[in-house]
Amino acid sequence: MGFTEYVGIDLGTANVLVYMKGKGIVLNEPSVVAINTDTNEILAVGEDAKQMLGRTPANIIAVRPLRDGVISDYDITEKMLKYFIRKTCGTSRFFRPRIMVCVPSGVTEVEKRAVREAATQAGGRDVNLIEEPIAAAIGAGLDISKPGGIMVMDIGGGTTDIALIALGGIVASTSIKVAGDKFDEAIIKYMRKKHKLYIGERTAEELKKSIGTAFTRAKEVTMQCSGRDLVTGLPREVTMTSNDMLEALDEPLQQICEAAHSVLERTPPELAADISDSGIILTGGGALLWGIDKRVKQRTGIKVTIAEEPTTCVAKGTGMALDNLRVIESSRLNKRQSYI
Repeated sequence: MGFTEYVGIDLGTANVLVYMKGKGIVLNEPSVVAINTDTNEILAVGEDAKQMLGRTPANIIAVRPLRDGVISDYDITEKMLKYFIRKTCGTSRFFRPRIMVCVPSGVTEVEKRAVREAATQAGGRDVNLIEEPIAAAIGAGLDISKPGGIMVMDIGGGTTDIALIALGGIVASTSIKVAGDKFDEAIIKYMRKKHKLYIGERTAEELKKSIGTAFTRAKEVTMQCSGRDLVTGLPREVTMTSNDMLEALDEPLQQICEAAHSVLERTPPELAADISDSGIILTGGGALLWGIDKRVKQRTGIKVTIAEEPTTCVAKGTGMALDNLRVIESSRLNKRQSYI
């Protein structure tokens, strides 16, 4: 291996995960950066910055530099990557790691360049990209080189990537900007409409993780939730139920199920038979939403399996793909386009 470190990065809208060859996942932190607007100085990155979300004084802002699975603030993304790479690989200027970064399957040429440049500026010596569903399938322990079809749904923070994979490549896929963040937004919207209560992103996320529901539960669960009353302007507490969550999350869940259905409609008949046998594999943080496997099965009629450790599948697969660099480098995603 020489002095080169091999690093796989899952550059997620909600979290950044770093996988190092021989060590596994060495970092899993929120994609949040806290900045002092007066001096433009970075005050905190990752977990420390996330604690500041919605709680900062006027001159400090907590920013999420990735939106809907792509870079929305290039400079901050670069600084955040630099911080995470240094934290995992050390600060030596001589040994620049070879980096594999994961991107959504619907990524554009401009977005690919932005990711590649940000990783290079952050200290990468040789940067390659891999599509999220392929990385998720590898990380879930599936053999993607077989002719038999595999269907993967990766529900992350910013995007849901659904792909049918056979012979190491994507046969049919779609990437929609409906995932964990949209679940949070739907909960915030529901609270305003139904309870006239304004809640923040963190509270919405807590509700989603604790009692979020994609399919009717046999036994209802509840949770106390605090926010600001939109009428009086004072703090107020309400009791939320899993049935409320089912109603709140109905629209984004429907969009995800329809996206899965649209990929199945474009599946060649031979592969359709494989999928009905092997089923759909769910990965990503969204796979942890209670009953989402039942909801997808209800819409598609195909069995759905949640991968082991769904939140780390993409990062693991990104790192494991470094063993097959020749295949990855020759893939459609890493063909360097000439802009001259």
